[in-house]
Amino acid sequence: MKKPILLFTAAAFSLMVSCSDDDSASGVQLQNHDDNEMMMVMHSMMDEMSSMEMTHDPDVDFAAMMIMHHQGAIAMANLEIEKGKNAEMKAMAQAIITAQQQEIQELQGILAALPVDGMDMDFMEEQMMGMDKMDAMADQQMITGDIDNDFASLMIIHHQAAIDSASSYLHHGSNGELSAMANAIIEMQSEEIITFSNWLAENKR
Repeated sequence: MKKPILLFTAAAFSLMVSCSDDDSASGVQLQNHDDNEMMMVMHSMMDEMSSMEMTHDPDVDFAAMMIMHHQGAIAMANLEIEKGKNAEMKAMAQAIITAQQQEIQELQGILAALPVDGMDMDFMEEQMMGMDKMDAMADQQMITGDIDNDFASLMIIHHQAAIDSASSYLHHGSNGELSAMANAIIEMQSEEIITFSNWLAENKR
């Protein structure tokens, strides 16, 4: 399952770049990342995740990091609902809020009962590499200032990071509930990446 996901998301990223190239060539004005609200929300989430103190226990660290990651998605989705104009993107945002609020509650419950008794430096390294990848992809993404377009573009990057983190956890983690959640995250967010990519292809800016 993991190989097709990687192949697809590479294609999705190529689509995002090509859309951005088309925008630039057609004279659409791009927005500085530091001035873009959606990008600022995403960077805030990445800063919080980067400053999190890691325990080196895959179960504990995955649960804690995914809570922060979901909170970032909810903040981005709330901005889309507040300022977006496209009905499909606003509906996607609401679906993300509903699903990820529920998952946060589940993750918090699991985390509260987890002992810190594991030590896996490889998992921590993979998580750090994943955050660096998300940061680099976000920095490469051309931003238009159109909330709907920026939400779809950045949520693809956000979701890919969650998929990478969940895939890594399945190789290193040992908690059954978290493994089930990791599989669910991979399935659901892969489907949402397809939806966002299709919308971007049909709604070039």
